Amino acid sequence: MLPQLSIGIFVRSEEIAASAIELLRGERYALTHIKSAVELLGFLKHNYHLDCLVLEVDGDLRSLLGKLQERSIFLPAVIFSPHAHVDGRPEAPYSDGCEAAASTANQSQDESCAFFYHAAEVQLAIARSSEIAAGIDRAIAQFLKLSTPVPVNYQSVTVDATAQLTAQSLLSRQQRRLAEKLRERLGYLGVYYKRNSQIFLRNLSGSEKQKFLEQLKSSYRDIVLNYFSQDAAVNNQIDEFVNLAFFADVPVTQIVEIHMELMDEFAKQLKLEGRNEEILLDYRLTLIDAIAHMCEMYRRSIPKETSQGRM
Repeated sequence: MLPQLSIGIFVRSEEIAASAIELLRGERYALTHIKSAVELLGFLKHNYHLDCLVLEVDGDLRSLLGKLQERSIFLPAVIFSPHAHVDGRPEAPYSDGCEAAASTANQSQDESCAFFYHAAEVQLAIARSSEIAAGIDRAIAQFLKLSTPVPVNYQSVTVDATAQLTAQSLLSRQQRRLAEKLRERLGYLGVYYKRNSQIFLRNLSGSEKQKFLEQLKSSYRDIVLNYFSQDAAVNNQIDEFVNLAFFADVPVTQIVEIHMELMDEFAKQLKLEGRNEEILLDYRLTLIDAIAHMCEMYRRSIPKETSQGRM
């Protein structure tokens, strides 16, 4: 059986919720009807495999989505809105936050922000709610092209660089997971990752660079400590580390330097304990594994048509 797309529906209007559930019922979707914001936040905290959110514009929507952003939880989203429009045409079935934001790129964020959650969301006119399935397809397709999770209330360049990189890392993991599911279902070929050069390591301030490198080193230390254990979570730790390094454009030499610094620290500790430090040679495998994952990340970052042109 082909993998189902997991859809979370949190719509306060019982009529719209019932209509959406009826329209999406079938083998293609696995539906979860969520009744409250507290339930939604709890569900997302323990469920990392939701493929799309279906929401409704109301007085609490920005607050709710702000909490998701604070937790770096980014998902494809279809948002029912009584005012969905494209280029001022209210009769259009749906609009995309990214289109509106792109058309006003030179304005301030408060003036240009036409989205609630992120620039890849789809706003679907309530009057066209029967087109929910097409809206979900469009939301997922746009989400896979989303280059950066832009906060709602302020420009991303003003946010702490390490927080941006963490959010970018988690976004890319979600995109990759969803792309892999679509590959199984539709033969989808992959994701093209775009990066923000403003948060590259070489462009950070001295304090930001130090803070980020400390986080990166801490992340790598966790990998080293768990690498030869039976804990399957180490693969996720490597992914998180590589994603952080990739979106900050960290050179491989910096990764090697972090590795050598940790090995020196561990060697000193082993000497104090009177133990043989030759065991540390085994951790060369950790470095090779991390670099291999990084190479794969760069391979996936190249659009398929570009990579074909180079062959």
